[in-house]
Amino acid sequence: MKKIQILGTGCPKCSQLYQNAQQAVAETGIEADVEKVTNLNDIMAFGVMVTPALAIDGQIKTSGKVPSAEDIKKMIL
Repeated sequence: MKKIQILGTGCPKCSQLYQNAQQAVAETGIEADVEKVTNLNDIMAFGVMVTPALAIDGQIKTSGKVPSAEDIKKMIL
């Protein structure tokens, strides 16, 4: 099972990224756990300076932008 994390403090862009990630998981049919990481110390532990950020299996894939569900599908497959 993949672990997809949305790193951000809860801004509208963070919420959009979370929705896009959930949509990508639903459309690919893979087993994945999508979670929000809102604690600033946890976010900084990833080395992220600009949110929102997307991490898949512990690796940062994007930071500072909101990829579409289609883009996220390409990252998780």
